[in-house]
Amino acid sequence: MHESARQPVDSVLVRLLHQAREGDTVAREDLFQRCRNYVQLIARTQLETWMRTKVDASDLVQQTMLEAHRGFHEFRGESEGEWLAWLRQILSHNAQDLVRRFKQTEKRRVQREVSLDAPMLGFSGSFRHEPIDDFADTPSRLLSQQEEEIALANAIMRLSEDHRDVIVLRNLQRLSFNEVAERMGRTRPATQMLWMRAIKKLEQILSEGDAADDE
Repeated sequence: MHESARQPVDSVLVRLLHQAREGDTVAREDLFQRCRNYVQLIARTQLETWMRTKVDASDLVQQTMLEAHRGFHEFRGESEGEWLAWLRQILSHNAQDLVRRFKQTEKRRVQREVSLDAPMLGFSGSFRHEPIDDFADTPSRLLSQQEEEIALANAIMRLSEDHRDVIVLRNLQRLSFNEVAERMGRTRPATQMLWMRAIKKLEQILSEGDAADDE
């Protein structure tokens, strides 16, 4: 994605942030709405398979967005990166609280309840370096460090559920294909094929976004 394609996304969020601080309620709602897919995707990444049967990621998203709304006056940053980091911090605290509550009520000890580290730093980095195994063939041009995580989140959320799940497990949670296959109830070859199709579809969506930005 070229600089000219990236800048409008950044400038829109920063403009909305400034307008919201000046009391523009419409701009404030727009700001939060544009970030909802981003928060939702990170929340899904946090919840392991066993926990998804007990907790809907949308509940975690709703709580996070509500707290961000209420505490908006406490945010002191100026850039898009600072804004997204602030949302991730709120989400991280809520996810940790959720894990603690389940640990208190669960009789058995469950390993790897929630992975709280890597995605909290921003998930675009998970695409810049390939997951390590003998079938890691993600196109390296899929995402670079400078490209917008908001655009990537929006693109991933446009995928079908199976495509979205395989990318979350493989590229965001960094699981091996054997682990992904087990989680999804598929064979490893079928999972690899599904992942390649998902990556191809994601690239197509991102390319469509680039074309729209250049018009």
